[in-house]
Amino acid sequence: MLRTFRRFLLATCLLPVGLAPAFAGAACPPAGSDRASLQALKAADFALADTAARERLALGLAGCLGDPDPALRDGIAFEALSTWMRRQQLSDATLAALRDRLRPLLVAEDPRGFQRPFAALVLAEVARTDRIRPWLDAAQREQLVADAVDYLCGVRDYRGYVDGEGWRHGVAHGADFALQLALNPALDAGQLERLRDAVAAQVAPAGHAYIHGESLRLARPIVFIARRDLHDAGDWQRWLQAVAAPAPLPDWNAAFASEAGMVRRHDVLAFVTALYLLAQEQDDAATRERLLPGLRAVLKEMP
Repeated sequence: MLRTFRRFLLATCLLPVGLAPAFAGAACPPAGSDRASLQALKAADFALADTAARERLALGLAGCLGDPDPALRDGIAFEALSTWMRRQQLSDATLAALRDRLRPLLVAEDPRGFQRPFAALVLAEVARTDRIRPWLDAAQREQLVADAVDYLCGVRDYRGYVDGEGWRHGVAHGADFALQLALNPALDAGQLERLRDAVAAQVAPAGHAYIHGESLRLARPIVFIARRDLHDAGDWQRWLQAVAAPAPLPDWNAAFASEAGMVRRHDVLAFVTALYLLAQEQDDAATRERLLPGLRAVLKEMP
């Protein structure tokens, strides 16, 4: 069963996304603005009464998502875009244009390692707008699911926060993208399973111990997938057994004989514990009943 699960996981992580070439040469700060004006906008809580100017700037700020300065990349570009989307201050046309600018950035060359994770984080906000007020059609929504699966499976830069550089946090941002899609009732069981298995692909990457809260971020979409009541307790127990398997170790006791084994144990235990705590706190008894038996079983197997 574990071998079958890994083959399916590999297939999930190789889904094509059909992205167009990334837009190049984007200026940051965008044309018509400078650092001082953007800082003033942030100080004003991103209030911009001119609708046309706000929508132009929203598209321009996509070019700042790879900027090495965290004050521009995270503190202004991401915060402005998130704020405007959560206030429903961007038109559907602008949201579509922003999506089309961001999707290619998920796979574009990214030597500094900032652009891809911040494109994923803003796409999570785009996905949230469709959850709150549907504006995507089924094919466009499926496109985002494919993007989220492909991005999360493909993360290999595991840097979280670096002093002087700020956040990259690719796995956490990919998990947030999956979360916003998993919360959307328009997704079907197959789409949710692909998101679930993309999460599984990053629970315990070989040789890397998570220290920046990634395990909790990965657990969040899983608990909301479970809330959809599309998979029974037996299905969840089988999935959890596969995710929490000691392989390539022969058993969990062998983890104590190598650094690589301890890293895997650390990551698997962090994920399962985070998911257990989230499941235990669910107000929906059916969700608890779907997840907790499998979680208790895998926790008992880990020394």
